[in-house]
Amino acid sequence: MKNGQFFCLCLNDDYLDHVKKLNYVPVGLGNNNFSKEWLRDNNGINISHKNSYYGEYSFHYWLWKNKLESLPDDNWIGFCTYRRFWQKKNINLTGSYDLNESILDEIPNEWNNYEVILGNKMNIGNIKWVKIIKYGKLAILQNPKAIFKKKRNFKFQFDMFHGCGVIDKAINLLNNEDKNEFSKFIIKETSFNPANMFICRSKEILDEYYNTIFEWLERCENLFGFDLKGYGKIRIYAFLAERFMSYWFNKNTKVKEWPILFYDLKNEK
Repeated sequence: MKNGQFFCLCLNDDYLDHVKKLNYVPVGLGNNNFSKEWLRDNNGINISHKNSYYGEYSFHYWLWKNKLESLPDDNWIGFCTYRRFWQKKNINLTGSYDLNESILDEIPNEWNNYEVILGNKMNIGNIKWVKIIKYGKLAILQNPKAIFKKKRNFKFQFDMFHGCGVIDKAINLLNNEDKNEFSKFIIKETSFNPANMFICRSKEILDEYYNTIFEWLERCENLFGFDLKGYGKIRIYAFLAERFMSYWFNKNTKVKEWPILFYDLKNEK
């Protein structure tokens, strides 16, 4: 892609041909077997053994420690996964559609005045009542006003799916400035940029972000450890990073939001 390099993060070697057709860099995560055509997160300086807990961030750590300095300057660096892609903005996705024709294949001119691209925000107020009844009883007790859609804030959503008070304990491990501002953010905001997906134009910004996020997550490891059970808990470091990503980039950079397309490459088999 001209003026950009996009990494597609995958858990299965079967997706190689599909990723190559999209002209993205195929990245294999974790301990599964991948051919030599994949970029891996398990060589050099790495935390690949933590992939089950860190999700996409095992590759971000590898990129930061092994490749970031060698990437071109003033080049868009983007990330997607085998089931979430950056979408062409003005395209009709009703009915059946061709993936190759629907995802981003060039850097739009309207990005010229921005530093970071994040996915369109997900509105927390749209959580279905059946999920609140199943997962959110304690979160409702903590915040009774959350029975109303407009009162369901960032903190309520995290408490509901990942444990009441978990994000508060994690925030206490941040530096003082981010501790205060992120605490306000999770109370004030009723939406966030999802999926740990972002595109950044600056290696310097990425380096600053990686320094901040990995220092924080390492502190969180000392608190939460790795004896974690259930989807909402075992990937706690990835979920914390996802929420912090939304806060940090919006605070520190000039952000433009962009649509994300859900399409599982399993459908291409």
